[in-house]
Amino acid sequence: MTVAKRGTAAKLAQQGVLDYIRQHRLAPGDSLPSEAALCTELGLSRTSVREAMQTLSSLDIVEVRHGHGTYVSNMSMAPLIQGMTLRILLDADRSLATLGNVVDLRSAIDHSLGDELVRIWSGNDPQPLMSIVEKIEAEHAAGRSFTAFDRKFHQTLLAEISNPLLLELSDALWEIHMATLPQLKVPVSEDIDLTVQVHREIAQMLLDGDVEGYHASVDKHYAPLRRTIEA
Repeated sequence: MTVAKRGTAAKLAQQGVLDYIRQHRLAPGDSLPSEAALCTELGLSRTSVREAMQTLSSLDIVEVRHGHGTYVSNMSMAPLIQGMTLRILLDADRSLATLGNVVDLRSAIDHSLGDELVRIWSGNDPQPLMSIVEKIEAEHAAGRSFTAFDRKFHQTLLAEISNPLLLELSDALWEIHMATLPQLKVPVSEDIDLTVQVHREIAQMLLDGDVEGYHASVDKHYAPLRRTIEA
């Protein structure tokens, strides 16, 4: 079989597997038929089906568990994260501008959720947010990175929103942002103290039900990031 024909057969196999998942209404964690059974089902060779599974696995659509079989995966944002991170790093002329676009998207999501977040957090138990804020402040005071707690803060902030895709997208953009910063040699913001402080402000504004104060704090949160990228 020529390379072109093999590629076409692999694409047919990919589409066949996707159609099988849809038609059988399989959910994440459900098992797919064996490789041999799929070959019979799709009328394609073992090589084509195997190549299709490798591609679908790289897209986080299926998960191949060696010795156990193939399962529908969680279909996470991982391919988006990998693709966007690579795109930013490879586009030397626009790397920082594209990273700035990522920051703009993060900010836009946070602003778009202002009213809903106030409804969720206003008068609510402050402990989940404030305990993370205290850890951010403690790590910074000790001269250590607070990156992991920053991510936890944003995840907790959006944990109960009605649109879970926005939570996933927000977290994916956070990961793209943090993965590219060191590789682009973007320096730590001179306003890092403000970045630390504004986490407490964001939390307090939501707990107090102050939506305008929340929006102002979100702007303060992203301003140092933008200044560092634009410097």
